[in-house]
Parts: sequence; structure tokens; C-alpha cells
Amino acid sequence: MLYRGTLSGKRELLVHVVFWILAAYFTFVKNPIYAKILVPDLFYTTYVIVFVLTFYFHYFIVMKQVFKSFRWTKLLAGLFISYLFFTGARWLTEQVITRVLFNQTNYTDPTFLNYMLDNLHYSSMPIIFSSFLWLGIYFIRLLEYNNTILEENKNTEIKFLKAQINPHFIFNTLNNIYSMVYFQSDKSLTAIEKLSQVMRFTTYESQKEKIRLADEINYIQAYIELEQLRHQETGFIHFTCQVENEHIEIPPYILSPLVENALKHGATSGETPIEITLTANYQQLIFKTFNEIGIQQKDKLGGIGLDNLKKRLQIHYPGAHQLHLTRDNNRFTAELLIQLP
Repeated sequence: MLYRGTLSGKRELLVHVVFWILAAYFTFVKNPIYAKILVPDLFYTTYVIVFVLTFYFHYFIVMKQVFKSFRWTKLLAGLFISYLFFTGARWLTEQVITRVLFNQTNYTDPTFLNYMLDNLHYSSMPIIFSSFLWLGIYFIRLLEYNNTILEENKNTEIKFLKAQINPHFIFNTLNNIYSMVYFQSDKSLTAIEKLSQVMRFTTYESQKEKIRLADEINYIQAYIELEQLRHQETGFIHFTCQVENEHIEIPPYILSPLVENALKHGATSGETPIEITLTANYQQLIFKTFNEIGIQQKDKLGGIGLDNLKKRLQIHYPGAHQLHLTRDNNRFTAELLIQLP
């Protein structure tokens, strides 16, 4: 059964009612300006009956079978079957039934070929109208179905990307705490507290479609503090914010992958600190990270975090974002601009 969506059976019935009202108006009102009504005779009435029968035979049976597994040969065969149905129904009605009931026939001893050729013309209208109405409703439902599938796929992909991101952050954080506990740092308890803050974010906030910008900022600050605790210094990361409205809503983890990348690949030196800046107003958000690339880091920067970020930006901000990743000698710069709705 074809997906119905918003065009339910009742609404489809309403479309048919409107169609027949318009058809009746333009058929039986001879002059719309003066509303002259055309009074049908016997064979006009029988033609209308055959018209309607053929219309719905083609609509409910032929078109449904043709589009179960569409092929052009099936379409041509379906049109021919509907033509035979119209011709046979008209012969039965106007050459047999009307002779019995009214002693009248529409055709006087026609040859088989002439009768078939003449009805090729008359059968075209119900078949064409039925086809176009069926196709119109079919394509409306098909478009709605495709939009529904795309939306489900988008939601599934977002959940999958989040599932990749969350363990990645937690894995890095646990490594940091492991190092502090291993070296018996007195700041390990503070690190555990920060980890619990991170876990609360990943457990509750990350499941939401949108979060406040302030929540993402707090998460980034907690992550930075964990890094500072691990390195036992605070001078190698500078994080500055200029936010006009912290209640701006953004998808979770839309900024933090750039921070993670900078901390993962940046040189931890007070001489060339990692610079992280956030500027946001009611129209746009600009987020930048700058870091010297550590000597021990591999040549190719990025990984699962940045790859997922690019995909999620395409999903959430199609045509409304710019992400520039630049490597100049031993320096790496990331700049993200988002046009806010």
C-alpha cells in the first residue's frame, strides 16, 4: 500500500469530489457567463456512465498494477486494457441495454473497425484524466514519503555521529585522569569532579537536538580545565568569549571538536599558547582555534572528531556555515562561521 502521509483517504476523496464538481461545471454549463445548463440526452448520459466506470477502473486497478513494478510495456498494456474496457462497456450500454430498455442504439450497424477507431478517441479523456489524477496524488505521497525517509536517516545519522563523539571525548578524559592518578597528583580529585561534569553533559545534554550556547561553553571550559590539570599548568591555553546572547541554541558538540583537535595536536607551551576565541551575536557565531603543532604529532591532522563535525554541519547548517582548516608551516588554524537562523 502506498504511503499516505498527510494526504489521507478522506483527503483523497475530497480531491475526487472537487475534480468531479469542476468536471460537471465545465461539462454541463454551456456558457459559464450566463450559466446556461446543458440537458443531457440518453446517449450523453450513457457516455457519462461509461466515462466514470472507465475512469475508476483505470484509477483503482490498472494504474495500481502498473506502478507496483513500473515498466513501459506494462503501462502500454494497461492503457490498452482500459481502452478495451471503455469500448466493451459502451457497446454493452449503448448497443445492448438501451435497445432492450428504450429500443434505441447509438451506432447503426457499425463495422468492428470503425467502432474501435471511433472509441479510441472517446476513451482517451477518461483514461488521461484518471492517469493524471492518480499520478498527481501518487507523486505527492511519494515526495512526502521521501522527505520522511530523509528525516529519519538524518536523525539516525546524528545519533550515530553522537555515539562516535561521546566515547571519543570520554576516552581522552580518562587518559588524562589515569596520568594524574598514576603520578599521584593531588589534583586528581578535582579532575574527577570535572569528569563528572563532563559525564553529566554527555548523558543529558548530548541527547537533545539543541542546547544553549552557554552549556556548550561550560563543557569546553571543563574539558580545558581537565587538560590544564593533566599538564599541571594554566598558561598554555587562552579561551576568550564575547557572547551577546548565551541563550542561542546550537546542536551539542558543534564547537568542542575543534577544541579537542587543538588540545590533541597543539604544543603545550606557554610561549605559543593555544588560542581559542568565541564571538557570537544574534546573526552569526564565529569560533576560532589556533595552535602550534607539537613536534611529536603526526603530519595529518583531524580524525574522527573533525570528520564528524563536517558531516553534522552539513546536516544542521546546510549552506549556512563555513569551516576553514589551515596549516601554515607549523601552525594550525581552524575557523568556523555559522549563520544563525
